[in-house]
Amino acid sequence: MINIGCHLSIASGYEKMGKDALSIGANTLAFFTRNPRGGKAKEIDPNDVEKFLKLARENNFAKLVAHAPYTLNPASKDEKTRNFALMAMTEDLERMEYTPGNYYNFHPGSHVGQGAEKGIELIAGLLNQVLKEDQTTTVLLETMAGKGSEVGATFEEIREIIDKVELKEKIGVCLDTCHVSDGGYDIIGDLDGVLDHFDEVIGLKYLKALHINDSKNPMGSHKDRHAKIGEGFLGLETIVEVVKNPRLKGLPMILETPQESLDGYRKEIETLREKGE
Repeated sequence: MINIGCHLSIASGYEKMGKDALSIGANTLAFFTRNPRGGKAKEIDPNDVEKFLKLARENNFAKLVAHAPYTLNPASKDEKTRNFALMAMTEDLERMEYTPGNYYNFHPGSHVGQGAEKGIELIAGLLNQVLKEDQTTTVLLETMAGKGSEVGATFEEIREIIDKVELKEKIGVCLDTCHVSDGGYDIIGDLDGVLDHFDEVIGLKYLKALHINDSKNPMGSHKDRHAKIGEGFLGLETIVEVVKNPRLKGLPMILETPQESLDGYRKEIETLREKGE
């Protein structure tokens, strides 16, 4: 069974989000912990969460992959921006304990001219402030495309962050197929070689989830423009090879393709299940 889902809205509540997942054939899902552009998080209704957890257990959901807001940038040179990152991640990790044992994914950040080394130091510094021994949530660093001054476009930069994190058992990686290709890794022609390199540099034990996206740009473009599955430079065959790769078996795989409705995700899930299982 491929563990596959997509980003769903939490605005109408956890139970509705779970039902939406089931309606499109998903057995996992992702959601933004608050507005993707930042702002205050919606108050959680414990009864709603309990209904969702029951639904998830009954339908054998894989681990969820919550997503931090895009505006969260712990590597910023602006203190106000770093303070928002600290506040938002601290609050989000507390909220994640309503759905224990899942994943919280974030973009490592952009160093905005300070240099990657400084950015890595700041990102790890945030993680060392927010990660707690008693939390059940694993925080995932997402592989990035290398747009602008993004940190995390190379496996080496991800590894450097992990090296500086004290509670390494609370940290992991989410590999984004669009980002990793845009970052210069040849998953079209040498997926196994890329996974070998990931294992050598970071360690596959840290790979906890994937974002499954085609790319509107060729390998090494550093653009980060997602495309629907089969409509970009990666192509359907490459995406199928990713979802059926034995070393990735069992990991939650989240579609982030540009869809107009849930039906678009339903069709992609059907296609990937048909060809990948």
